[in-house]
Amino acid sequence: MNLQKIFLPILGVAVVAVAWRSAGWAGVAMAVGGIVMWMLLHFTRMMKVLQRASNRPVGYVDSAVMLNAKLRPKVNLLHVVAMTRALGEQLSPKDEQPEVYRWTDGSQSHVTCTFLHGKLVKWELARPQAAAGEGAQPTP
Repeated sequence: MNLQKIFLPILGVAVVAVAWRSAGWAGVAMAVGGIVMWMLLHFTRMMKVLQRASNRPVGYVDSAVMLNAKLRPKVNLLHVVAMTRALGEQLSPKDEQPEVYRWTDGSQSHVTCTFLHGKLVKWELARPQAAAGEGAQPTP
């Protein structure tokens, strides 16, 4: 159960109640105005992230290694999309938990992320194996 879905509305009602007790209708207007402003800022951030992601191919990231280094547990999906500036390629069935997404870079390295209820729980970096002749130093 996600406590944030319960806690935030209760906190909003508590803020409005305290505003009513301290300043009457003017306090309620100020508290509701603050709550609406916070919601609009969150909505605007979400739309900006999705707008940037719409301009990139699905599942693409500039560097999978750098993405792997930046990821942290309990980061939400919107934050990961903001870091990659692209929507992930969904590997899990739609609307089933956990959700699995993959981001791949130009060298075919990819990061596979697992989200449980929108929060990152694990991720894995996979790099392609170099061919036998590539990167080998010639012997004198």
